[in-house]
Amino acid sequence: MEIDRPDASPLPLDGNAAGGLLCELFAFDMTAASVTCDGCGTVSQVGELALYGGPMGAIFRCIRCDAAVIRLARTPIGFRLDMRGARLVACHATQAA
Repeated sequence: MEIDRPDASPLPLDGNAAGGLLCELFAFDMTAASVTCDGCGTVSQVGELALYGGPMGAIFRCIRCDAAVIRLARTPIGFRLDMRGARLVACHATQAA
């Protein structure tokens, strides 16, 4: 799994750092999609979420309540995507074109 990480610090990046990984899974710029946190109802773009990543995968956390909104991992046979922490993910039609 490749996440653009300027250094090896444990601090979170923003979700834009996983743009390449998300492009492998979605046919549009997923970092610009809106996501509603199921924990607190905050609406933000995927690119604004706090991103924690490493060899095991990427965890996108809400910037307000720190709940895990999206979990994404690459496996030997494909991807594992867990979006249980997202109440809603919305992509505008112009993004998907």
